[in-house]
Amino acid sequence: MPRCTNPKRVGALLISLCLLAVAVPCAHAQQQPAPQVDKDPVRSPDPDVEKGTSENVTRSGGGYVLHSDVEEVALNVTVLDGKGQLVQNLGRPDFQVLEDGVPQTLISFQHQDLPVSFGLVVDNSGSMYKKRPAVNKATLDLILASNPKDEAFVVNFADEAFIDQEFTADVNKLRDGLGHIESRGGTALYDAVVASADKLAADAKRPKQVIILITDGEDNASTLNLEQAIRRVQALSGPVIYSVGLLFGDEMSHGEVRHARRALEMLSQETGGIAFFPKNLEQVDQIAAEVARDIRSQYTLGYRSTKPSSDPSFRRVTVLASKSGEAKLNVRTRTGYFPSPKKVGHTDATTK
Repeated sequence: MPRCTNPKRVGALLISLCLLAVAVPCAHAQQQPAPQVDKDPVRSPDPDVEKGTSENVTRSGGGYVLHSDVEEVALNVTVLDGKGQLVQNLGRPDFQVLEDGVPQTLISFQHQDLPVSFGLVVDNSGSMYKKRPAVNKATLDLILASNPKDEAFVVNFADEAFIDQEFTADVNKLRDGLGHIESRGGTALYDAVVASADKLAADAKRPKQVIILITDGEDNASTLNLEQAIRRVQALSGPVIYSVGLLFGDEMSHGEVRHARRALEMLSQETGGIAFFPKNLEQVDQIAAEVARDIRSQYTLGYRSTKPSSDPSFRRVTVLASKSGEAKLNVRTRTGYFPSPKKVGHTDATTK
C-alpha cells in the first residue's frame, strides 16, 4: 500500500526541542547528541518552546508534573467503582477537587462524549509483521466506536517514524495509512511518541487529545530516553497515552519484557492513561473497545487555582468522587502541575 502523497518523517523530527526540554539532568539520563532535524518538518518550532520548556516540567517523587497556565486547570477524569466498572451517573456536586489539600471551586463541568484528536502510533518493526492485520483492525474499530467528529492521524514507526496519514475523519484514509506495513529496522518508540505529541500540540483541532500506542517490544533506537520522552509530553500539556503492549511470545527475554512493560506503564500512568498487556492477538479488539468506552465516558472538570500565579511551587491535584449509596469510587486523572506565566506550546498551525 503506497504512502500518502506527502508523508513526513517524524522519528528524528523536532527532537532538538525535546533535548531542550530536559535541560535539568536526571539521575539516570545520559547526554544525547543533537539529532539532525528533518528538512521538511511537521512544524517549525516556536522560539518560546526552545527558550522555556526546561523550566516547565520537573520531577516530583516518582512522577513527572506539568507546568501550565494557572488561570484555568482542566482535568479529564475517569471514575470507576470497586469492581473496575465505569461510573457515569455523577453530577457536579459529586466531585471535589483539592489543590495541595485546599478545596477548589469548579467553574466548568461536562460529562458528554467530546470529540477527540487522536494520534494512532503503531510499531512497524520487523517483529510486528504478522501482528499488524489484527492490530490495524482493532485500531479502526476503536475509531469507529468513537465520536464521529473525532479526527486522527497515523504514525508508523520502526527505527524512524512516518506520518502515513494526516489528520482526517475518513476511516478509509486511516485504513490506508495503517496499511503501509514495511516491518523493518528497530523500535524508536520514545521518539515516535514525542513527535506525535508535538504533532497534536501543533495541529489538533480538538482540545481533548489522545495517543493510542501499540508495540510489541522495548525501545532500542530512540534519541530520547524514557524520562526525557515523558517530560516532553508533559511540557506540551500533552495527550493522554493509552498503551497496548503485545509482549507475549518467545521473541523477548523476561528482562526485556519487564523493561518494556515498565516503560509503557510509565508513559500511560504519567499522562492519565492506561497500559494494557493482552495475552494474545484475539484480546486486542476487546482492549480497543475498552479504550473507546473509557475515553467517551470521562468527566471534564475545570477550575481556577486559589493560589497566586506568582507562587511557582508544585500544585498537587486530587479529585474525589462520591455518590450516596455507592461504595468508594476510584478516580484517574493527572496528578498535578507547576504554574507558569506562559503556556508551553506552538504558534498557530500552518496550512498543509
